Amino acid sequence: MTEVAYNRYDEAFRAIHSALNSLTVTPPGRRLTKLAFTWNTDGTLASLRAYDGADLLFTLAFTWNLDGTLKEVART
Repeated sequence: MTEVAYNRYDEAFRAIHSALNSLTVTPPGRRLTKLAFTWNTDGTLASLRAYDGADLLFTLAFTWNLDGTLKEVART
């Protein structure tokens, strides 16, 4: 992932957008039609499931640091 200097919000948003695009690309011939979310007891996002109709395309699992910052996003 690209590192962005503090206060360079335009660059940060582009880097985040680019990273999310690569994580959320759908398989050829499929399209994303529905998202489903699960939450941890502390209110943080646990997972995001992406569907084409009733077919699960992929799941993003979120891991958080103790200070509440995002540690990792893994695609399965």
